[in-house]
Amino acid sequence: MGELFECVLFTASLAKYADPVADLLDQWGVFRARLFRESCVFHRGNYVKDLSRLGRDLNNVIIVDNSPASYIFHPENAVPVQSWFDDMNDTELLDLLPFFEGLSKEDEVYGVLQNLRSR
Repeated sequence: MGELFECVLFTASLAKYADPVADLLDQWGVFRARLFRESCVFHRGNYVKDLSRLGRDLNNVIIVDNSPASYIFHPENAVPVQSWFDDMNDTELLDLLPFFEGLSKEDEVYGVLQNLRSR
């Protein structure tokens, strides 16, 4: 995906916990930036990932997340996924690859994501 998109890790976890995990996951240096809890907005008891803080055109930003509370400010930019715990047979992210490849050819994300949500 790093060849098609600017990939940013945005987590509500603390950097001291998430950074070592990200190092293991991102051995190829795909994440161009890492944002942690201190980059979130604490809103009504939840840490929200405010995508406007990325300084990018939100027409071209998506968030892949398992927690709707995390993207409550920008639900129209969300690709919801299930929580992952320990199922080594889980293929949800791999199954999304064709969708992301198609999305990379679009001028803006909103129409495609609206179609995804209406399924």
